[in-house]
Amino acid sequence: MSQTTWFIIAIVIYMATMLAIGYWSYLKTDKYDDYVLADRGLNPFVAAMSAGASDMSGWLLMGLPGALFVTGLSELWIAIGLLVGAWANWKWVAPRLRSYSEVANNSITLPSFFENRLRDRSRALRIISALIIIFFFTFYVSSGMVAGGRYFEATFGGEYLSGMLIVAAVTVAYTFVGGFLAVSYTDVVQGTIMFASLIIVPVMALIALDNPSDIWTWASSNDYGPYTDGIGNPTYFNMVAGVSAAAIIGNLAWGLGYFGQPHIVVRFMALRTPAEAKQGRWIGIGWMFLCIAGATMTALVGTVFFSQNPDIAVTDRFAFETIFLDMGRLLFHPLIAGLVLTAVLAAIMSTMSSQLLVVSSSLVEDLYKIVAKRLPAEKVLINLSRGAVVAIALIAGALAINPSDSILGLVGFAWAGFGAAFGPLMLASLYWKRLNAAGAIAGMITGAVVVFAWGTFGGSEIIYEMVPGFIAATAVLVVVTLLTSPPAEEITSEFDQAVRLSEVLRTDEDMDVETAAAKVKGVSEA
Repeated sequence: MSQTTWFIIAIVIYMATMLAIGYWSYLKTDKYDDYVLADRGLNPFVAAMSAGASDMSGWLLMGLPGALFVTGLSELWIAIGLLVGAWANWKWVAPRLRSYSEVANNSITLPSFFENRLRDRSRALRIISALIIIFFFTFYVSSGMVAGGRYFEATFGGEYLSGMLIVAAVTVAYTFVGGFLAVSYTDVVQGTIMFASLIIVPVMALIALDNPSDIWTWASSNDYGPYTDGIGNPTYFNMVAGVSAAAIIGNLAWGLGYFGQPHIVVRFMALRTPAEAKQGRWIGIGWMFLCIAGATMTALVGTVFFSQNPDIAVTDRFAFETIFLDMGRLLFHPLIAGLVLTAVLAAIMSTMSSQLLVVSSSLVEDLYKIVAKRLPAEKVLINLSRGAVVAIALIAGALAINPSDSILGLVGFAWAGFGAAFGPLMLASLYWKRLNAAGAIAGMITGAVVVFAWGTFGGSEIIYEMVPGFIAATAVLVVVTLLTSPPAEEITSEFDQAVRLSEVLRTDEDMDVETAAAKVKGVSEA
């Protein structure tokens, strides 16, 4: 059989596995809360792997190795920012959000949590945050479809549109059928594939080198890839060479975005107990660190691997983003290589499915249920969510037919939008008792508008839009809150209750949430 045939077999096996998990999840999804949040039943391993896989898109396997290969270790600043930001998110947001979201009227989406936390009777906070989610996630989902189309184009030499439609159809199918449970468990499989591939490929390539130790010196003194003038890239191992302070700050600022990413923080809300956030943190950050290390080693080994044998070359001669895929094709049997290639597909689909579900939840939970005169039956709500998944996929697909921006550009825009609009608000909601609805709304709108304006009018060439957006949102949130009326006593009392619940569950990890909540409530009433 030809190499392409083996690749197709591997892709079919992968796609069939995703659909099978979707069907299994469908059999276990009876209630609306099951479809939206898996009835808060995720164990820490599944939550951590799901958060990681839905976070890390094709950038981890293609964009990061390619950038490190071409430029050098100065490209690691984004990875460092993301690693620190993810750790901080698990440490400070995960346990308290899990407690508070249940105390605040069992909130199952981010907009509903903000509204319940601040008792916003106007519904403006919930509606505006839902609209922000729908707006930015439509672009985010579109970027996944663009990546899927380009993946098929590069791997099989097929048509972009056909590949985009195949990836979109399978992702929509298992999300449509199985909801949050399907998305979470497919994320586990996809995260495992990404992890295994990023470890195996650079290790096998290292073994194939004549002198493995060359990886620590080759790039700085020998020709490779885009460097053909006989001196290589002398600053390859220098993390600050040729990089401005603004660029370093902007790259590190990607980590700030974690606090406001709805598709990531919703995993915290789905944990069985707040105490399990600690275990989830070590699993998630360990997975992320090893994946980034694997991507870095892919670039390092690649500088020697593709120079050692003049008969082989990187397919992408511009951004060199195919070095991971090219290594996989060259080192393994076509079936194994095909399974390695699915790692990129897994990264794309895991992110896309999470985003589709969050958007559908916002449409139904945060917009439809507000205007509905009567609350529909559970099955009706589930079917409405499924319809919303399809609707958003169609809109995102229409945008992806003729993409006007790069994949990283689309992702960076959406990431900054969520980080600036929801990041300061999330931290203030969990840790500042004085916060009120006016400050929350003003800060959230400011963050979204500044990011949109900064990116639209060229400010991102100066510094990543996350930086001015996050700073402006924080400043406006604080100022408006202090200039307006303090929150009512019921709001501050509930804040104290949520804090105590988090502390009780932290000190007694074996206690279930219901028992702890009853204990805290009893103390409050006394």
